[in-house]
Amino acid sequence: MYTGCISGEPIYLKEPFDLSFISGFGNIFKAVKCCSDSPNLCFGAEKGGKKYFIKFAGAPMRDYVFSTVSEAVRWLRDAERVYRDLAHDNLIKLVEGVEIGGGYALVFEWTEAECIGLSFPEARQRFLRLPVSERLTFFGEILDFHLYAAERGYVAIDFYHDQMMYDFLNKKTVICDIDWYQKSPYYGDKGPWGSSNFVSPEERVPGLRIDEITMVYTMGAAAFSVLSDHDRTRGTWPLGDGFYKVAEKATNGERGLRQQSIKQFKDEWEIFLKQ
Repeated sequence: MYTGCISGEPIYLKEPFDLSFISGFGNIFKAVKCCSDSPNLCFGAEKGGKKYFIKFAGAPMRDYVFSTVSEAVRWLRDAERVYRDLAHDNLIKLVEGVEIGGGYALVFEWTEAECIGLSFPEARQRFLRLPVSERLTFFGEILDFHLYAAERGYVAIDFYHDQMMYDFLNKKTVICDIDWYQKSPYYGDKGPWGSSNFVSPEERVPGLRIDEITMVYTMGAAAFSVLSDHDRTRGTWPLGDGFYKVAEKATNGERGLRQQSIKQFKDEWEIFLKQ
């Protein structure tokens, strides 16, 4: 094991790797925590009075075992198109992609939003203590983004609680890390991605069709994550029966019994918003 360092934080690598290139991004003020098996090196940089979030593929990260470094570089390069295709007010804003350091980096505008995933328990508990009305608005914006994605022919792959962020000061919803989103239909070749709380039955079997109906399941799971901390029982649900039945229907294990599009999910959900 080899150790590098970014802003005082250790970076664990499989082999020596020259990290000096990162100084070209400006003053590095923070190493950003990613999931332990991420192929990417992430950090905050400040240059010209502006802050940026950098995601770099090309370093031999110690705990990444799913593919080669060159494949990780290719995947991040391909992800640039996804961020451009799905540019949206609630999606982290891509500035540019650059060849650097023997790999590839995506440069985003910095956000003060905090991840509300299970990997970030303090921010998550703070979020779950917010009024249900505020969390309901947050979920509505998550849903709106995925309707936008569906209309552009995409399906959410590997979307779960760690991709949801919230700016508590400005009450702003931010979605990040959509690197794996694919054109629909997508035939999964790796089995389940992301959190088990969000994975539909069809995503658990390599080679099955993953499409907008799959994404309906993802949005139902997101509703339970945001509103009842993943608990899908009626007793912990903070809203009325109508909302609950929409989310419950979306997470049905039988594809044919779910809403058949994100628009149908949104239309059913909004019936109860108006009441």
